[in-house]
Amino acid sequence: MKTRRLGLNGPEVSALGLGCLSFGGIFGPTTEDESLRTLDAAWDHGINFLDTANGYGKGLSESIIGKWLRTRGHRPHIATKAAFTDDPARRVDNRPEHMRTELEGSLRRLGVDHVTLFYAHRHDPQIPAEDLAGTMQRLHEEGKILGYGLSEIGPYTLERAHAVHPVMAVQSEYSLWTRQPELGLIQRCAQLGVAFVPFSPLARGVFGTPMADPATFPPGEFRTRIPRFYPENWPHNLSKLQAFHHMARSRGFDPAALALAWILDRGPHLIPIPGTRTAEHLKAWILAPEIDLSDDDRAEIDRILPVGWAWGDRYDDPQAATVERYS
Repeated sequence: MKTRRLGLNGPEVSALGLGCLSFGGIFGPTTEDESLRTLDAAWDHGINFLDTANGYGKGLSESIIGKWLRTRGHRPHIATKAAFTDDPARRVDNRPEHMRTELEGSLRRLGVDHVTLFYAHRHDPQIPAEDLAGTMQRLHEEGKILGYGLSEIGPYTLERAHAVHPVMAVQSEYSLWTRQPELGLIQRCAQLGVAFVPFSPLARGVFGTPMADPATFPPGEFRTRIPRFYPENWPHNLSKLQAFHHMARSRGFDPAALALAWILDRGPHLIPIPGTRTAEHLKAWILAPEIDLSDDDRAEIDRILPVGWAWGDRYDDPQAATVERYS
């Protein structure tokens, strides 16, 4: 597995990380044993960068990773996140006491004394970015984190926080069907020496094999709330996606691997974190860092999936309420 640097002065990590959201059951039922097998497969293929959060299955994802660490003895780089609350009056809380308490809970579940990267899962509009950076700086000085990150923020928040204490990474949704970070965030990360970590790089499974199908989503599943899967939008998106899948296979690529290779090709500071519930799905895209795109590949992808091609928004209104807008 090729490696990339996690921020200007951070560690070298695998060019692909593993997103561990699905261990918490958000995309359907899974088992602890299946999650452990997925972690084993990721490690065996050279992935040493795991991304989780305290809210993934209400701590379940972190607990599974903690068991994996205890029973295998591996020492990957772990990123976790906190900020969301169960309080409808304050869905996001960046106050020092909240961030510290949540981090300490994550460390207990993981069974470690520090993590490589600790993100504010969202920016709390009631807390200035400078104050949030100060909280993260103190956690770094205490040795609880090697660095901190920000998730789903605008370039202006990155600049304000980075001026107080350097940001290691910014995480946002980015894929061939979600391109907003190209409107300044990816570029600002490069200028500041900050890693950009795309989550959902396989677009909620639509670049996977088999392709995600909203007709199979169980009632209440997370993706049923995403407008791109609504009946009025999905047929338009499906035709474009089918063309991409066909193009990938015609050139000898797995569609998921090609979608990840496209992201890696966007800049050396991008470190995508595809997620999966199964070791079998992981094997489909693990060789993405070995794919070198040609000019013809890039042109054909742009023709099939031009900027702004997707019908519908990536979030419904309640989901989007905590995301910073900058365009």
